[in-house]
Amino acid sequence: MIDPMVSLAFAVYSNKGVYATLLGSGVSRASGIPTGWDVILDLIRKVAKIVGEDCEPDPAEWYRKKYEIEPNYGQLLDSIAKTSSERQQLLRSYFEPTEDERSQGIKCPSKAHKHIAQLVAKGYLRVIITTNFDRLTEKALEDIGITPTVVSTVDQIGGARPLAHSEITIIKLHGDYLDTRIKNTESELDKYDKPLAELLDRILDEYGLIIAGWSGEWDTALCAAIERCPNCRFTTFWTTKSSLKGKAKRLIKCRRAAVIQIKDADDFFGNLFEKVQALDDLAAPHPLSARMAAATVKRYLVDPSARIRLRDIVHEETERLFVETNTKIFDGQERHQPASEEIKWRVEKYNALCETLLSILAVGCYWGDKEASKLWVASLQRIANPLENVGGLVNLLQLRHYPSLLLLYGAGVASIASGNYETLSAILTKPNARDFHHKPRPICSVIHAGVMDSDDLMKAIPDFARFYRPTSGYLFKILRDKLREFLPRDEDYQDAFDRFEYLLGLIHADLNHRDWPPTIYQPNKNLKMGWWGPNGLFVFRNSCQGENIKKLIEAEIEADGNNWPLLKTGLFGGSLAQLKTAKEKYDVFLSYVFS
Repeated sequence: MIDPMVSLAFAVYSNKGVYATLLGSGVSRASGIPTGWDVILDLIRKVAKIVGEDCEPDPAEWYRKKYEIEPNYGQLLDSIAKTSSERQQLLRSYFEPTEDERSQGIKCPSKAHKHIAQLVAKGYLRVIITTNFDRLTEKALEDIGITPTVVSTVDQIGGARPLAHSEITIIKLHGDYLDTRIKNTESELDKYDKPLAELLDRILDEYGLIIAGWSGEWDTALCAAIERCPNCRFTTFWTTKSSLKGKAKRLIKCRRAAVIQIKDADDFFGNLFEKVQALDDLAAPHPLSARMAAATVKRYLVDPSARIRLRDIVHEETERLFVETNTKIFDGQERHQPASEEIKWRVEKYNALCETLLSILAVGCYWGDKEASKLWVASLQRIANPLENVGGLVNLLQLRHYPSLLLLYGAGVASIASGNYETLSAILTKPNARDFHHKPRPICSVIHAGVMDSDDLMKAIPDFARFYRPTSGYLFKILRDKLREFLPRDEDYQDAFDRFEYLLGLIHADLNHRDWPPTIYQPNKNLKMGWWGPNGLFVFRNSCQGENIKKLIEAEIEADGNNWPLLKTGLFGGSLAQLKTAKEKYDVFLSYVFS
């Protein structure tokens, strides 16, 4: 029989965002947080000491006899601390850590809280129900930059964001410790106000449930809500450290719940996160898939009868990548903090998803002919135009062009490695990509490293924060092993990479004819105007090498004339004079960059 923990991991992974978790006092107790009843008993002891009486061994019973009322959290606080400020100060000692406690991890988010926050950050949990008064869950979420929607009183329900529109909603069934209206006694826990009961009913009906740290023995209203839920659309998973009894057994039978024996909440939520993450990692193409796809493309390229099969494999992998990179996880909404973690995670995910198509395009551009280049052009154009119906942060929306940039660089360097300039010309100019104004333009005019550098996106990647051209530096590193088959020597790889970046900038400058620097900003009135174009590592490895790239290509143009490979493909209007003008103008711009 499959371990219920495995079933839970599959359920959470496969049904993203449709599981809620119910957290009881057992989850917070490990952090040294008292329950509401613990607080009441401690307050009674303080009252007894002040009046000079001994309330042991049963403080609650002493209080009943002494004052002829049931112990009540709000009444006790009102009698001990008369003002709101005094009450808050008193309660902080129970729920907020001192410096010494914080250094020991007491009254701070536990591993369980942190793993729950990670599941929220990845979109797997959208609703948290808790009977706890503390704010450990909120703190764990805020530590990674997520601000939850919190409902702790009935009057907050009407103004709360709908569950479907909130990244995470925390419903504190018994209230918040700073609100004297929290529920503790049997009578208080016997029935929920109608708005809260209706909200809870909807959640229990529409969401799966993961129960942790809750015995089911004392919360009458919550037990009743679970029992009256008519549907079990998704499985309920009930975790326990020991054998369950009484009401819990009845609820498990009613809900047809799967019981999971655990060591503790920290271990359980850590285990769950690791298993869900493992499934997420497995969703990325296995490296062997990329190698097999590349080998298949090689066979098809030399077999004229396999043109349809070649087209199908390129088309299928392109469509798979298009779908994968246009899911909600890549929209403009920030889910991780700091922001650098969001960018780093997305780039790494993009790299994994692009693995197979990148191998296909690299092999295709290295070995393929003019006819085959139509496939690479169509593939790049598809990926370079992500879906438009998204909103959010501009830098995250800009990052959606990273897959096409990675593919363009891989295909372009591979083309140069084989001297396949017909293909290089095609992939740089024939795919169209929508610009900022949603107008189609040649891909090299829209997709280039400068796009990422303009928002400092790639500076979020470790080791590249200090790069002046971090995107080029990152791509240079990422593509090295992927192109080693074609360029085994590091020196050859560097030369091909630099040549690609220079030629991309040169073609961009010719196509766009944009002067730089603008006269209004020109610091040196004697500096000639140049045509702007993206540049790359070749400029900043060292200025001498940058000059060498310019001089090397200039020497080739002088030697080849009208037979210069890219000129023969029709670029620069097929005009040697236009080519020389474009190169002169672009080199002037690069000189401005050097200065």
